[in-house]
Amino acid sequence: MGWMPSRLIVCDLGAVTAPDLGTVDGLARLCLRLRRRGCRLRLCNVPPELRELLELAGLGALLLEPERQAEEREEPLRVQEEGDPGDSVA
Repeated sequence: MGWMPSRLIVCDLGAVTAPDLGTVDGLARLCLRLRRRGCRLRLCNVPPELRELLELAGLGALLLEPERQAEEREEPLRVQEEGDPGDSVA
């Protein structure tokens, strides 16, 4: 068997400090080229500013994975308000 390229390319964006539309354009082009070759692009350590730009450009669903929720999360505290006996119930 011959050498098989990886189908998943991981791009760590943790060092990006000042993302702009050029960054968004470069990532979109990279994603397109990889898809044409049968590969997928996974972005990791995406700075919040870049995440926001990708969403605004309409590329969030294409380039960003949904944020994962912690497996064990505390249940939200439920606050029970006490009513004043003189208040009417609406």
